[in-house]
Amino acid sequence: MDIIFHIEYYVYASEQVAINIVDAADGVTLHRHLMNTDDNAHWTFDWNADAWTADAADYFFTIEHAGTTLRREWTTIRHRLDLPRRPQTSVRVYCRWIDMPHDTYRYSSAFTECLHPHPVHPVHSPGDRCVRLVCRAPQLRSGHRLVLTGSDRILGEWNPQQGIPMTEHGYNEWVAEIAADLLTDTHLEFKFVIIPDDSSSPIWEECPNRHLTVTPASGLAVYELDQSFYPLSDERVAGTLIPVFSLRSEGSFGVGDFGDLSAMVDFVASTGQRVLQVLPINDTTVTHTWTDSYPYSCISVFALHPQYADLRQLPPLASASRRDHYARLQQQLNGIQQIDYERMMQAKEAYLHELYDQEGAEMMATDAFRTFFDEAAQWLVPYAQYCRLRDTTRTTDFSRWHGHTAWDEADRAALSTPGTAEYAEVAYYYFVQYILHTQMTAAHDHARRCGVILKGDIPIGVHRQSCDVWMEPGYFCLDGQAGAPPDDFAVDGQNWRFPTYNWQAMLDDGCQWWNRRFTNMAYYFDAYRIDHVLGFFRIWEIPIHAVRGLLGQFAPALAFTPEEIESYGLHFSTAMLAPVITDDMVDTLFGDRAGSVRHYCLDAVGNGTYTLRADYDTERKIADLVEAGRCDSQLLDGLYTLVDDVLFLADHRVAGTYHPRILARKTWAYRRLSDASRRAFDRLYDDFYYHRNNGFWYGEAMKKLPPLIEATHMLACAEDLGMVPSCVAPVMEQLRILSLEIQTMPKASTRFADVSRYPYRSVCTFSSHDMAPLRQWWDEDPLRTQDYYASVLHHDGEAPHPMPASLAEEVVAAHLASPSMLCVLSLQDWLALDDRLRLLDPNGERINIPANPHHYWRYRMHITIEQLSADAHFSQHISEMIERAGR
Repeated sequence: MDIIFHIEYYVYASEQVAINIVDAADGVTLHRHLMNTDDNAHWTFDWNADAWTADAADYFFTIEHAGTTLRREWTTIRHRLDLPRRPQTSVRVYCRWIDMPHDTYRYSSAFTECLHPHPVHPVHSPGDRCVRLVCRAPQLRSGHRLVLTGSDRILGEWNPQQGIPMTEHGYNEWVAEIAADLLTDTHLEFKFVIIPDDSSSPIWEECPNRHLTVTPASGLAVYELDQSFYPLSDERVAGTLIPVFSLRSEGSFGVGDFGDLSAMVDFVASTGQRVLQVLPINDTTVTHTWTDSYPYSCISVFALHPQYADLRQLPPLASASRRDHYARLQQQLNGIQQIDYERMMQAKEAYLHELYDQEGAEMMATDAFRTFFDEAAQWLVPYAQYCRLRDTTRTTDFSRWHGHTAWDEADRAALSTPGTAEYAEVAYYYFVQYILHTQMTAAHDHARRCGVILKGDIPIGVHRQSCDVWMEPGYFCLDGQAGAPPDDFAVDGQNWRFPTYNWQAMLDDGCQWWNRRFTNMAYYFDAYRIDHVLGFFRIWEIPIHAVRGLLGQFAPALAFTPEEIESYGLHFSTAMLAPVITDDMVDTLFGDRAGSVRHYCLDAVGNGTYTLRADYDTERKIADLVEAGRCDSQLLDGLYTLVDDVLFLADHRVAGTYHPRILARKTWAYRRLSDASRRAFDRLYDDFYYHRNNGFWYGEAMKKLPPLIEATHMLACAEDLGMVPSCVAPVMEQLRILSLEIQTMPKASTRFADVSRYPYRSVCTFSSHDMAPLRQWWDEDPLRTQDYYASVLHHDGEAPHPMPASLAEEVVAAHLASPSMLCVLSLQDWLALDDRLRLLDPNGERINIPANPHHYWRYRMHITIEQLSADAHFSQHISEMIERAGR
């Protein structure tokens, strides 16, 4: 088969257009060909496809220069050519370059598989003198079909009912085929028209009549046309946020599971909601204690957490006494108000071990297990070995795993081969992950059938002793800790203790680890939240010797040289890098314990100044001394303050360059500067944190995010809160990523955001999992609440406490009425609407406190999903509010 591709694209003299042809079946096999031109504008490539065995070919175009790709099309949805049935047919394809459309969200699986699923059918024409028109029409909804109509008789003479029915052969891409012999004129005048299945009026596209002159030859001529647009309003949907572990049903085992997730989907769908958002569901098992409850500290970005196994979906244990034992445990654990993480995990793991002994061999002999294993083996085999070593050595400190301090690829064969001793040692972990994958996939499929978008969460980091670090240490920088600079959540910053990423190593191999991560997530979700998207611009990197976030620095960043610092009018000295401790500092911080601190913790250097002794000169050393009982914990904050009292920090990567310390204007060192030096430091500080790095960080994000966003069809959303540089919004807009809008954390310089002015491409909510839910927030700060009551809700008088359901309804209704595409509220905020259902104590609704690095993540619904579903009044109330808001 001879296929000639044509495209018109103007380039510079030294550049070339290339066509990249991909096997539509596997999506991987790629053939790149430079195209031919006589004028650097009109390009052709003659492809002999005789050896091509697939029924279709996907392709995209790139601009090349000296072997380097300069630009490329949007590739999430590639061009698709369904090949004629007759292999001898000649084909000409008249293509058009496709940049990322403004409405990429309509091409996401959130829309194409959940909100508006359409069956997709290939089109294989006989190929003899046939004209094929191809058009993208992403606005079509369920119950819509597309018709080609126009002036020609074969096109129905402008009667849509007599036009040519079109076929959706790829996501949002429609095809019409016309036998050339039936055309009365080679010049076509036409439009694409939506025909609703409910017999309502046809919907005509908003554009002048289209015109095309076709030149059908003996074979097939394919014409790619501009996208079609229709007078249809943008869709807005509502949803609920709740962690899977927080779900409660009558049959769950002390924690929410994947069966509960399906039940929650049913409740969400019954109220007219179309989104269910959860927190990360990856395995976090490090110590087998409650500290593993932190869902953002995963040991594998691929493996699912065993706590989510729904035991009800598994074969029953053969022993009646063991069944009774676990039934009693289930009743005890499920009756506790909050999660007892340790007892729950001990019980679930014991059950899974017993089930593995009973069912494992049979279950793992199935074709379904083998398919799962083959698809997951790249990460699953190392993960299972990691878990075995963790459990047998009772530590995740792999530096202590003699002979196994790093993953050895040579171990893979034996670990993957049934019958070997090595396989037997790790098979249990394969078994558990297979169960989890099967159940989560089923929950995802169920959500799609219900028209509900499951939205997942991609944590910014991994545990520093995780399987990912053990397996691919080159991707991580273990000499730093990821965190966040000070903000309203944590005045001293946040130290997540995750390693930072070696982005250069990741970029060098095309971000394969991230691509695998996103691709794996697409098994389970149709939308995702990028946790701390600012980390793709720059991360707050804290040195290993620090505990708090105040000694962190942005990485990467354009740090100052001494000469640049001096150019602001500030005399630079290396003394600005170390604390200069004075008597007044010690007296102020420690009061009547100042003498003791001078005696045990400080060395005098003269002139009434001191330095910290070697045992006390870092936050980590001080914390270790307190933990060992060798230092009074009441001195901790004061000693930390002495350590942190510096104006500049040396850059972690580039010697001889320096960062102004965050919040340096609150230090004693700053106060000791002269007035002129303070003014100079202020100029330098403001330039560094708000101007100097913006262009640089824009470039960093645009190297990392585009290939990840295009790796899957999931809808991309991001948490873009915190100390947000001005370059973030343009990147989010350019990549069509939905922002997160929270009324009490406005992006403009106001106290409360105006929800009526939110962008369409956004997710709006009142509270995230890191914040106080609505009712708790209402009571936290009476002055702030009074301001909100008067200026946002426009009420006179004194704000009532506690918050009545009627006011909660006003807040929720305003959010539902916002322009945001997604309005996703926490379950706690939905329950605030009903005095009968809400938890009596609003302080019991909080999921996380970011300022506490040792927070116990144990919140559970206080009523069951069954009770929620049976409450017709509450469900109807939500449904009516959503309907009134036009969602």
